[in-house]
Amino acid sequence: MDKDLILLFLQQGIVSGMVVGSVYALLALSIVMIFKTSEVPNFAQGEIFMAAGYCALFLLVFQATPVWLAVPLTLVVAFAGAALFRRVVLTQVSRASGSPVNLVIATLGLSYVLKGLVRRTGFGDTPRSFPALVSTDGVMIGQASITRLDVAIFLTALAVMAFLFCLFAYTKVGRAMRAVGMNPKAARLMGVDLQRIHMLVWGLSAVVSAIAALLISPKILMTAEMGGIVTMAFAAAIVGGFTSLPGAVVGGFVIGIAENLVGLFISSRAIVVAPFVAIMLVLIVRPQGLFGGRVAIKKV
Repeated sequence: MDKDLILLFLQQGIVSGMVVGSVYALLALSIVMIFKTSEVPNFAQGEIFMAAGYCALFLLVFQATPVWLAVPLTLVVAFAGAALFRRVVLTQVSRASGSPVNLVIATLGLSYVLKGLVRRTGFGDTPRSFPALVSTDGVMIGQASITRLDVAIFLTALAVMAFLFCLFAYTKVGRAMRAVGMNPKAARLMGVDLQRIHMLVWGLSAVVSAIAALLISPKILMTAEMGGIVTMAFAAAIVGGFTSLPGAVVGGFVIGIAENLVGLFISSRAIVVAPFVAIMLVLIVRPQGLFGGRVAIKKV
């Protein structure tokens, strides 16, 4: 392969991978936030992402709601729905059994409910196109070609990540969330309302997923199965370290760049394999992920 072509493929793969990876990073962050505070993976994260996308589609296309109103409404619905699920369903499941397995099953139940609701409304029967909120005119970065929409996706994702960093690092609520993630019992003794914090974390996680849906939906066909993209987010969380927020971000970019480079240099058919190869390599070299802490061995 010619050197110039290799350089072109490298630039295109890295730039395109950073765009897609920023969305994977947001979804990975939403997964890790919940896992850190409850130690329960949310298997409904993909369907929350999907449902938020359809909510925005309904408001923008079918109700002709202005963008400045439709976007905040979508985020509010996502926050309220996830927070209520945590308060009403997971709290009752936890009180009834206390088993983490039952909590995981409850999140799987939520995923089926959301998918069924979208199909029941008729919006999920056929693939639909989400209107681009930003111009799709081409932009050149070096030799790589992307669109203004891609630039907007990347910059918006970075802004959300910066907001989350400031929230967790410099606010009282953010420090309370971190405290609950590190030691719930100690946090309760210090006066932290665990129920409120769990609801906030679930709501915030859903908002981040909704933002990811708003960003990536114009680039894909919307179906009731679009939540399958969360597989890449789980891969990103595993690569970065399932308990590390910075790791989720790095993992998202690693997966995004890896799949784009594999698609350009090897084959588009190999794209689906790339994330799992990355997972296996990381787990062999560093089982806790790139940014995960030391592996803790618990006596049973």
